[in-house]
Parts: sequence; structure tokens; C-alpha cells
Amino acid sequence: MNAPRWVALTCILNLGLVGFAVAGQLSARVTGEEIRLRVEPVDPIDPLRGAYVDLAYPDISSRSTEKTEDVYVSLARSGKVWKATTVSAERPAERPFLKCHDDGWRLSCGIESFFVPQDRAREVEADVNGGDAVAVVKVDSRGNAALVSVRTR
Repeated sequence: MNAPRWVALTCILNLGLVGFAVAGQLSARVTGEEIRLRVEPVDPIDPLRGAYVDLAYPDISSRSTEKTEDVYVSLARSGKVWKATTVSAERPAERPFLKCHDDGWRLSCGIESFFVPQDRAREVEADVNGGDAVAVVKVDSRGNAALVSVRTR
């Protein structure tokens, strides 16, 4: 095989890997149902990663199962927001639910970091610290989630 074919094959393989890496987030953004979850701050701005707010979901994050594995968090509407009802190793029959990973400290569902422009970071942090912030999240039928925005109620 000559060099141009290897280059083309390498490019196609890399594009496929990138597509695979973002497939869950993309699926949630395109086909997901929009839900709102209550949030609270964990860590404001990291100088190495830029302006972002590290979010905790009090109804979800604290439900550690003490196992490092994928788990499913069932959700139920409670007013304008959704709350976690159960955590299970089995995929729930009813939707919506979140597919999360228990890292031994908290459940991580891929919606914990909210990146913002540097000039808006302090404003978003203040809103979240105020206690009235909700995350707008899109969740697809397989439990993949994508954080769309953070708003005050």
C-alpha cells in the first residue's frame, strides 16, 4: 500500500474514533428530551482548564453505590425539576433515566462541567452559588445526557 492510502486510512480511522467518543453527547443533544435538574457548585474556575463551573446534582451525585461500575439513575418529575428516585445496575424500563458511572466518590453522568466564556464565569458561579440554579439537560432514550445550559429559576 502506498503512502497516500495510509494517510487516507489514518484520517478515516481518526474521524471514526472522534465520532465514537462524542456519540453519546451528540445523540442526547439531537434526540434527547429536555429536563431540568437542581444544581449546586463544587469548584468554580480551574486555571489549567479555563472557565468552567463544576456542578453537583444533589439528588443524583450523592447516591454513590460504592461500586465502580455503570449504573442507571431513574428520574421522576417533582414540580419544574426532576429528581432521582432509584439507582440500579439494570437499565430501567421507564424513561427518563441517566446512565452514570460510579467513580467511588460520586455518580458521574457526563454533565458535571459547564464551560463558559471567561467573562461570564463569575456571573454563572454567583447564580449557582445563589441556590436557585437549574441545569437544562437533554437525555436520550439510552440515558446519555448533555448539559445544555444553567439557568436561575
